[in-house]
Amino acid sequence: MSDGRQNVRFIINGKDETVHVAPMKRLLDVLREDLHLTGTKEGCGEGECGSCSVRMNGELVNSCLVPMLQAEGASIQTVEGLAADGVLHPLQRAFLRCGGAQCGMCTPGMLMAAAQLLSINPHPSMAEIREGLAGNLCRCTGFIRIFESVVAAAAEDVNGAARQAGHAR
Repeated sequence: MSDGRQNVRFIINGKDETVHVAPMKRLLDVLREDLHLTGTKEGCGEGECGSCSVRMNGELVNSCLVPMLQAEGASIQTVEGLAADGVLHPLQRAFLRCGGAQCGMCTPGMLMAAAQLLSINPHPSMAEIREGLAGNLCRCTGFIRIFESVVAAAAEDVNGAARQAGHAR
């Protein structure tokens, strides 16, 4: 007799993964409970706050609304996947430097939304940053420090690319 669970294969933060779960189990729960990737937070559980935002196949999604069956074959990036080889992503460094993180509940989702925005538009205006992060709620910062963090990260990335280009000559 089958328990209804099935194997779901996907790529998480660049690594192949297979989980044996109920097909309607939420991606958020699999990330936190089965894979122990607890950076992704549950705020509202209704797709309204953005705390659980991850990137799936290059698109920002609320993981609380994604059944695992939809993740079959997908490439998923969580906040844990932003840092590379122990080096924080420019957004993570900027959030630390500029005070963009307060209680931490919204921070992972904000980071993922900002990473999505910068992947599409590496030099966003303040209005574009506001629009890009509009699906994510914060109750601590008033958003200004978060927006400033994104501006700082965009400048750091530009400066880093300029330094690398200068060394390549």
